[in-house]
Amino acid sequence: MKVLILRFSSIGDIVLTSPVPRVLKTQLDDVEVHYATMARFRFLLEENPYIDKIHVLEKGDKQLIETLKTENFDYVIDLHHNLRTLRIKWALKAKAFAVDKLNWQKYLMVNFKVNKLPNRHIVDRYLDTLQPLGGKPDQLGLDYFIPDKDEVDITWLPESHRNGFITYAIGGQHGTKKLPVKRMIELCDRINKPVILLGGKEDAEAGEEIARFFERTKNSSGYEESLKELGKKTEIFNGCGKFNFNQSASLVKQSSVVFSHDTGLMHVAAAFGKTVFSIWGNTIPSFGMYPYRTKFIVFENNKIKCRPCSKIGFDKCPKGHFKCMNDLVFDFYIP
Repeated sequence: MKVLILRFSSIGDIVLTSPVPRVLKTQLDDVEVHYATMARFRFLLEENPYIDKIHVLEKGDKQLIETLKTENFDYVIDLHHNLRTLRIKWALKAKAFAVDKLNWQKYLMVNFKVNKLPNRHIVDRYLDTLQPLGGKPDQLGLDYFIPDKDEVDITWLPESHRNGFITYAIGGQHGTKKLPVKRMIELCDRINKPVILLGGKEDAEAGEEIARFFERTKNSSGYEESLKELGKKTEIFNGCGKFNFNQSASLVKQSSVVFSHDTGLMHVAAAFGKTVFSIWGNTIPSFGMYPYRTKFIVFENNKIKCRPCSKIGFDKCPKGHFKCMNDLVFDFYIP
């Protein structure tokens, strides 16, 4: 049996599909698993032992479809379910099963605040597509495989972080999924332990601003006295833009706990069984993309009526007040 999985973006969504190839490979006899995605996300799948072959979208749908036709697939598992995947399925003429994206339920929730969303994680809905083939949920959570070359040695880090650290993924695909920098600083101060900030090059400036704040505080008069009084010693290492994604995943794997906005590293943390403090702005965990099969704590503002304002996100708050993040309460304890 030859099976093709379709999911073209993005990082977090692809990580969330990881149980699908595992269930196919471990529960079905004599199955060959292929996966099609965008070229820039190939690195997420290359080390996965449950995937036999990766196909990438690089020069347009037509070229990819011609390549896929030569494989003669028996089944297509559509975990994206958009116009592109509809075209691919039509061209391949293989029997296909697609995830229910709950578009109308999300529309009702975003636009009318009418909650018809099922209390089910998207991973379980992904796994529903395997039922006709005999695949069943295996309760093993997510997978993430890091190549040896991207495992981060602890000696690469400042001495302040070599005896343990917490990671905070400060990035987010949209502005309304991220805390304002002032609130990130407040959160880091509350963490009160060595923190590594993780994100892409686009997050480096915010990371530097956070790191500079704590460096200035450390060097200011009265700092040592304040440490005696408060017992606080927040050390910040800005890793944003300094590590590739797999290296960031390695740091997540080595951290004690993880703080994260609604972004890809949150799902990587779940794959490694970390306790995740997940931070939600304009989107909501009820959409079904909260940390999967790991301990997690949710920070969200349920006291405002405008949330969720989108199923994805915006660059800026459409109402201008950004209360979902500005008024968010941080209530947690890390032993």
